[in-house]
Amino acid sequence: MNFRRVFVIAKNVFQEMVRDRILYIIGFYALILAIALRVLPEFAAATENKMFLDFGLGAMSIVTLIVAIFLGTGLVNKEIDKRTILVMIAKPVSRSEIIAGKFLGLSVVLAVLVTVMTVIYLGFLQIGNIPHSVLSILIAAIFLILQLSLITAVAITFGVFTSSLLAVTLTFAVYLMGNITPDLVNLGRLSNSPFIERITQGLYLILPDLSRLDLKNDAVYGLNALPDTTVLITNVGYGLFYSVMLLAIANFVFSRREF
Repeated sequence: MNFRRVFVIAKNVFQEMVRDRILYIIGFYALILAIALRVLPEFAAATENKMFLDFGLGAMSIVTLIVAIFLGTGLVNKEIDKRTILVMIAKPVSRSEIIAGKFLGLSVVLAVLVTVMTVIYLGFLQIGNIPHSVLSILIAAIFLILQLSLITAVAITFGVFTSSLLAVTLTFAVYLMGNITPDLVNLGRLSNSPFIERITQGLYLILPDLSRLDLKNDAVYGLNALPDTTVLITNVGYGLFYSVMLLAIANFVFSRREF
């Protein structure tokens, strides 16, 4: 794999998304935070600070998740539908470089979105004099980027062999199931059925455990309490390993497609 070609593809993906005004989402996020800062005290006089902390991180997660899923599933599919993939593979560019470049480009876009949104979020917390832990919020933002990168890998994997609509549906399903995989295991144990327990354990092994990359609650309710450093490092490794594994699957499928 030629990393220079990978970076060129990633740069093109980034520039294309900037031209498509994807960064305007940052302005939308700032607007909804401004509205929330003004409206929340009207509904929750005693808990508005916690609600705003939770709302800001939750909105950031939802907005960027939508971007990751809808853009991720179309990264390769769009090239196939427009037949521009024929031009790309005719050049000295391998299919693995296309997958890696598309993934890297969208991951950088998502990282930029989360970084700028986090700065805006912290600014609103200062304006509203809302107690918060900057370190906890920054760590939660870093793990959100890791989670979004993993979801991007899921979206690309589905996008290389299904239609865009089906890929979006499946990626959303993986996201929802991935956030409750530990609960699925517990549900299987409570069912007292060996068959159901095997199914839930199988789902736990196959689906990514996205709860390991979700630190919103630690940032909102933990304030100065952070997970153990060893746990954080292990979860980072888990997210990176899962992303690489999914990209390997995407490359395997994509390399065997005929155009």
